[in-house]
Amino acid sequence: MLTLTCPYCGVAAEETELAPGGEAHLTRHGPGSSDTDFEGYLFARQNPRGVLFERWRHAYGCGKWFLAARDSVTLQVFGAYPAQTTAPPDDLVAAIRAARPGWQPPAAVSAHPDGRTGDDYALNPTPARDTLA
Repeated sequence: MLTLTCPYCGVAAEETELAPGGEAHLTRHGPGSSDTDFEGYLFARQNPRGVLFERWRHAYGCGKWFLAARDSVTLQVFGAYPAQTTAPPDDLVAAIRAARPGWQPPAAVSAHPDGRTGDDYALNPTPARDTLA
């Protein structure tokens, strides 16, 4: 079971107490943007295998949105931080690098239909990925 600690109230909540909000740190496009950029914002997501950054809402607790870093293969949680943060905190990045040598943080997460940016499967190894069928 996935357990995340809310950075606001400090409660360690199981995934049944949380509401997922999708990929974190997206570049948002709205009125005045091109159709291609807006389509990418609405529909294109990276969905990487390995380390990812997600939005979560503590639905059955304080009700606040926060961001979390976890491994999508092993479900290892690296940490959570406030939703108003524009990039992962340095201590969280250091914790991920300690657990995943060679991992590089995404320069910018951008959902774009022309291709993936940010986290890359080949550049960010996950130890358990080769053991899965």
